[in-house]
Amino acid sequence: MKPQTKTSPDGIEYRDLNGNGVLDPYENPTLPVEARVLDLVGRLSLEEKAGLLFHPIIEAGTDGSVVETPGRISLLPTSTVVLGKLLNHFNVHALGDPTAAARWHNAVQALAEQTPHGIPVTISSDPRHSFNDNPGASFAAGSFSQWPEPIGLGAIGDAELVRLHADATREEYTAVGIRAALHPTADLATEPRWGRQFATFGQDSDLVTRLVDAFLQGLQGAELGATSVAATTKHFPGGGPQKDGEDPHFPYGREQTYTGGGFDDHLKPFVRAIARGTSAIMPYYGMPVGLYLDGEPIEQVGFSYNKQIITGLLREKLGYDGVVLTDWSLLTDTVAGDLGLPARAWGVEDLDRLRRLEKLLAAGVDQLGGEECPELVVDLVSSGAVPMERIDESVRRLLRVKYQLGLFDNPYVDEEAAAVVVGRSEFVRAGHRAQAESVTVLVNSEGRDGPVLPLRAGVSLFVEGVDRDIAAQFATVVDDPAEADLALVRVRAPYEERNSYFLEQWFHAGSLEFPAGVIRRLGKIAEQTPLLVDVTLERPAILAPITEIAAGLVASYGASERALLEALTNRISPRGRLPFEIPRSMGAVVVSRPDVASDTVDPLFEVGHRVTI
Repeated sequence: MKPQTKTSPDGIEYRDLNGNGVLDPYENPTLPVEARVLDLVGRLSLEEKAGLLFHPIIEAGTDGSVVETPGRISLLPTSTVVLGKLLNHFNVHALGDPTAAARWHNAVQALAEQTPHGIPVTISSDPRHSFNDNPGASFAAGSFSQWPEPIGLGAIGDAELVRLHADATREEYTAVGIRAALHPTADLATEPRWGRQFATFGQDSDLVTRLVDAFLQGLQGAELGATSVAATTKHFPGGGPQKDGEDPHFPYGREQTYTGGGFDDHLKPFVRAIARGTSAIMPYYGMPVGLYLDGEPIEQVGFSYNKQIITGLLREKLGYDGVVLTDWSLLTDTVAGDLGLPARAWGVEDLDRLRRLEKLLAAGVDQLGGEECPELVVDLVSSGAVPMERIDESVRRLLRVKYQLGLFDNPYVDEEAAAVVVGRSEFVRAGHRAQAESVTVLVNSEGRDGPVLPLRAGVSLFVEGVDRDIAAQFATVVDDPAEADLALVRVRAPYEERNSYFLEQWFHAGSLEFPAGVIRRLGKIAEQTPLLVDVTLERPAILAPITEIAAGLVASYGASERALLEALTNRISPRGRLPFEIPRSMGAVVVSRPDVASDTVDPLFEVGHRVTI
């Protein structure tokens, strides 16, 4: 689909976005970005400016249609938010096949042409190239190429591979019109219980810094342009040191602590991201407890509400002038079905929505994720509580990115080409290989005929948690472990089942210990034949009971059954190293400091551990 254009008297082809038949400066593709931004800002009404400051969730029709009915999360028809509220940044969740996704994107852009100045829409996405499916954090790959979770890329530790992964992400995203990524996650996995470690590159600040830098190179390129995806590096100033490992999506996880003095380590990847030119930065929900910077106590409010962090540290000390996008739903409580979730207004719960917004703007943020209430901005400016100059400052930053991405000149995508690019064979092969390579061999002891790994040709295998048909392509599968040369059992890292708040069931938190029944089952199998266990590690687990009964133990971080078996047979050599420490006990976890890497006493496996096969 191509945009409709006109030609000016001096031969310049342009989109007549406001329909006045004249080539205005903001429509002129030959002018510098800053000139176009300044011209447009001067033309916008307060309502249009307010609309730019919000970035809610949008739902797409699986057939490519625009959704005009309330959804589970997106509660307003698309035309209401685009034409009525004048919003033009949206975070998309579920998508149809690539052609339908591209068709939907084009339909939304066509709708945006009906707004007073035709400001194009920016579509963003949480990560959608791996296995984890969590509507609050990431989506399973579906039609897109499938790679290990970022923690698996951290296990490999190859910056060039991360750059190639990000480049594939860029090509697949742009094919369906996704031009903003709500990633990479630059947090450090220092608190073993924290449930979002799968989205990080691990605990080592130097490695994470290198891999974040590589990801930004692949996603944005040398500079933001018409083929780029704008990155949002998160969660400033580092979302890893959560008290008791609880996540600040939820009221019981709102506190972030630095009892080990590790603030600078967590900040380090963001310093590199700023130098690399990350388009946006997202602060986390957490509120710092007992934090001092340069001898000054930091206000105990969520980081987006914190002027010392956003203006003082990020803007002034680190010199960042890009977009600051808050994490989702800082103003408004969420209700989804029978479950709710309070606004993540940690430390300012007593303020109403208007006063919360005023504090966020005073702190220095530009855009509110997950909210769609521009009328509050209008109220604040109309009452004199917030000056128009403050709103214009954020509007300029937001429009600059749209211009840099080329959206004002052509926001449309080729619907037929989308199916060719998304899931391209070279991307799929590279992702599959990375899944296998990320596998980490932790233990490789003697079986009946030598070390259990690599799996030898003709081995008879009893399997649990692995598809028999796939396993049969690598071994002779038997029904009784007593008749097998080896048993292969695949389990996930343990967590506590929770479902009191919306989203809570998808954030795997709590104890790292396996239920006693799982260990008993593994023990019964091990009594009959040598046991090989693969544990999918979204976060660390207490593996000591398994090491006592298993002849072989491996960790994976998002790997298909075929990729796992190709690693175990050494068809693709596994080269993963542990991206975080594996504690020996929960007692050691409880007394460790959440902001310090490798801080559990006498760990079972140290970070970087790997056995070569």
